[in-house]
Amino acid sequence: MFQMLQNPLALAGRLLMAALFLPAGIHKVTGFAGTVSHISSAGLPMPDVAAVLAVVVEIGGAAALILGYRTRLAAVALAVFTLVASYFFHKYWAMPADQQTVQQLLFFKNMAVVGGLFTIAAWGAGAWSVDGRRKG
Repeated sequence: MFQMLQNPLALAGRLLMAALFLPAGIHKVTGFAGTVSHISSAGLPMPDVAAVLAVVVEIGGAAALILGYRTRLAAVALAVFTLVASYFFHKYWAMPADQQTVQQLLFFKNMAVVGGLFTIAAWGAGAWSVDGRRKG
C-alpha cells in the first residue's frame, strides 16, 4: 500500500516543506530592513548580504521543492540554512532558564525540519516532479 502512495506522499511532503520556507522568504523581502536589523542583532557580519542569501535560499529552495527540480540539492541547501539559522537565532542554551522553553521548542522543531529535508535529499522528489520526468 505504501508503494502506491509513494509519489503522492513525496509531493505532499515537498509542498508542506515549501509552505514553511516560501512565506518566510517573502516576509524577508517585504520587510527587508527589519530582516537586516534582526540579523544584525544576532551579531552576524554583513547582515545585508546574509539577508539576501536567506531570501534566495528560502524562496529558491521552496520553488525547487514545489516543482521537484534539483530537489536533493534544494533540500540540502535548506537543511544547512536551517541548521545555521537555528544555531544563531534559537540559542536556548544561552538564555536564562525561565526564557528557554519557546526557543528550545523552536530549535528542536527546526531540527525535525532538517530531518525531513535530509529525507527528501536521500529519497528524491518522486515521480511527480521535474526530476522524476527528467529521470524517466
